[in-house]
Amino acid sequence: MAVHFPAPRAARLMLGIVAFCLVAAARAEDSPPPPPQPAAAPSGQKSGASGGRANGPNSPAAAEQHRLPPDSTTKQTLALPGRTLDFTATAGSIRLFDDKGEPQADIAYTAYQLDGTDARTRPVTFLFNGGPGAASAYLQLGNAGPWRLAIDVDAAIPSAAPDLEPNAETWLDFTDLVFIDPVGTGYSRFDATGDEVRKRFFSVNGDADALALTIRRWLEKSNRLLSPKFVAGESYGGIRGPKVVRNLQFEQGVGVRGLILVSPVLDFREFSGASILQYVWSLPTMAAVARETRGALTRADMIDVESYARGEFLADLLKGEADTEATARLADKFASLTGIDQAVSRRLAGRFDVAEFRREFDRKNGKVTGRYDASVKGFDPYPDSSFFHFSDPSGEALIAPLTSAVVDLTTRKLNWRPDGSYHLLNSEVEKAWDFGRGLRPAESISQLREILALDPKLKLLVAHGLFDLATPYFGSQILLDQLPAFASPERVKLVVYPGGHMFYSRDASRQAFRSEAQMLMK
Repeated sequence: MAVHFPAPRAARLMLGIVAFCLVAAARAEDSPPPPPQPAAAPSGQKSGASGGRANGPNSPAAAEQHRLPPDSTTKQTLALPGRTLDFTATAGSIRLFDDKGEPQADIAYTAYQLDGTDARTRPVTFLFNGGPGAASAYLQLGNAGPWRLAIDVDAAIPSAAPDLEPNAETWLDFTDLVFIDPVGTGYSRFDATGDEVRKRFFSVNGDADALALTIRRWLEKSNRLLSPKFVAGESYGGIRGPKVVRNLQFEQGVGVRGLILVSPVLDFREFSGASILQYVWSLPTMAAVARETRGALTRADMIDVESYARGEFLADLLKGEADTEATARLADKFASLTGIDQAVSRRLAGRFDVAEFRREFDRKNGKVTGRYDASVKGFDPYPDSSFFHFSDPSGEALIAPLTSAVVDLTTRKLNWRPDGSYHLLNSEVEKAWDFGRGLRPAESISQLREILALDPKLKLLVAHGLFDLATPYFGSQILLDQLPAFASPERVKLVVYPGGHMFYSRDASRQAFRSEAQMLMK
């Protein structure tokens, strides 16, 4: 989950949660602490970093106070329709060190490995969410893990029972799974104090570097370096995913067979400021929300809107608001496609940012649409206000049941009991994040080009929800269309399903997405 854009029109959408997913500008080294201490194991083994005052904030004693418990490995059996899966579950952590051998952060993970398989041929997939500040529980308990929180996003409320059930659509049939929580999310935490380590970890490149290092450390620790490897990221994971794969290729010496991006943001440059492409990207989704009220919908039903968005709509936008005929034409067309009042559309010149659409779509009934799933509607707490004062009925309602479910799973079924709080969504991470603002906002298209060019066998699967206003599917389509010819349809595929940012909350969409992921890994 994740990716947040501030709502006001002047701010124009800057990305950040749920789906959003956090570690450092300079590479976090995994150098073991110096002798006489033994080489540091990723978890369960104390590290004795040298330097610092006896009990200062960066001393070994202080670091050990924050130590996560030793890994917990349990045997599990999952009864599913038509088959039974016996697997080994490990909940634990990997400690990262700086180039001086001092501990920097403990990265928590949950791994599921099917029993009785050949590690040389058995795929392993590393999954993380976005935010920045989102833990991996969304993908684990919503989509690919052995157990699933049985809550449809359009029926979720904070008081819903956090009961888990066996996930018939788990990916464990065809790949082992490692869910990673970047530092500051889940139970992952800093060992070092001070601003410097946070600046490194809470940055676009540092985050990707540390996640890539964590993946390599897990492969070494688990004797899986020879296995086929895949990476999956959701939401802001669209920024970190390609960067993680590039780091694995260039810095860690680890090849990746495939990259799966779920509801990704790939380029922040068109989500803010005066860019008119933000309106082109979101128009098909806004029109889909209106059409869905009249019956079931697929992407095939939106071809006419996509064609209009690329053509006449974009051409009229380029003419500018000073061209009154073009402005009236596109404003009226927007109103007819979305059902929004024509007078309102003309007042806004047909240029609706996400927050404005969410409020105006059903304002007559005092309701707002979801941002993560605009087919979900909730009450506007201040329907008469001229300002935006509403939350997301399609996202925030999941926080309580999902948090309770993942904590119960980790501590009871997997028998791993860290102290401290579990952070499903950590707003402090997002507030502290260095997005690289300025002339070069964060983007990952550059890394996509590089990793696809370097490895002709690497495949990319991008999946979106039709009603997702946080990361509209048509934006990814336009960006993928700009890739060179070597990124052929056989290697790069975009799929769009009914649903929102977490489209996998819908049974049919989750089943179809599972089939696509399985095909990628064959």
